[in-house]
Amino acid sequence: MAIRWSRWSPQIALAPAVIVTAVAFIGSIGWTIYISFTGSRRFPDYAIDPERWSRQYERLAKDRAWGISLDNLIVFGIGSLLAIVFGFILAAMIEREKRGEDVFRTIFLYPLAISLIVTGIVWRWMFNPSLGVENFLHQLGWESASFDWLSSAETAMYGIILASLWQSSGFFMALMLSGLKSINSEIWSAARLDGVGVFRLYIEIIIPMMKFTFLTCAILLSLGVVKAYDIIVAMTNGGPGQSTWMPALFTINAYSAKSNIAYASAAAVMMLVITLAIFLPLLLLFIWQQKRRKAAVA
Repeated sequence: MAIRWSRWSPQIALAPAVIVTAVAFIGSIGWTIYISFTGSRRFPDYAIDPERWSRQYERLAKDRAWGISLDNLIVFGIGSLLAIVFGFILAAMIEREKRGEDVFRTIFLYPLAISLIVTGIVWRWMFNPSLGVENFLHQLGWESASFDWLSSAETAMYGIILASLWQSSGFFMALMLSGLKSINSEIWSAARLDGVGVFRLYIEIIIPMMKFTFLTCAILLSLGVVKAYDIIVAMTNGGPGQSTWMPALFTINAYSAKSNIAYASAAAVMMLVITLAIFLPLLLLFIWQQKRRKAAVA
């Protein structure tokens, strides 16, 4: 009896979490998909018109604000890739210079402890021409200096990307640093004995060996990019105009400002599709690489 109980106890312990996941997560996804086919406004209306079941998606395809959101998602995603690059560079510098490693690691990880709302507010102050960097440069005598990126539709998105890089680079640095520390020290020693240059060592040996770390970072980054909301609200609230709208902000606005839960649900479903389109190929690549590595070891 004791053996049977020990066999079933993990399943029993996990049952509440599985139920909550099935109801709150999977159930919510199913409910959102269903509502997106209805004509619901502020409150759900579960009747689906067979002749107009796709009207919310058709409206979404014609909505200029949704198109701007998708364009900004691409720009934000490409710009955010620099967080992985900076994270790797910082990790490589810390790994090579052992002295003060704990201090530098703490400094670079500190922004991660700050919420995105606080990060956005601080960077909004920094971009403020009367309070931030521009004012400081003017006081130094550089009168032509301009750092008021958030006031222009052409540069506002780049300001958000810069703030995001500052906040997330330390996180990817920590992941890269753990990947670098997992590399056998004999590889470094052999490279030095063979006279391999530092740049060639990282490009031809270290980076290929850290492909799983880079893939993990790419997966985490893609999830963060698609659901970006806090920092945009804190810095620009989607402005100037709609120049910094993102899918998450569009979805929230569709319900809160337009009082259209069906339209907001359609936007949320499209966000899910975008997430799966980015996440699943990376996940499948990760699984394939793991199987390939196990096969090579066997």
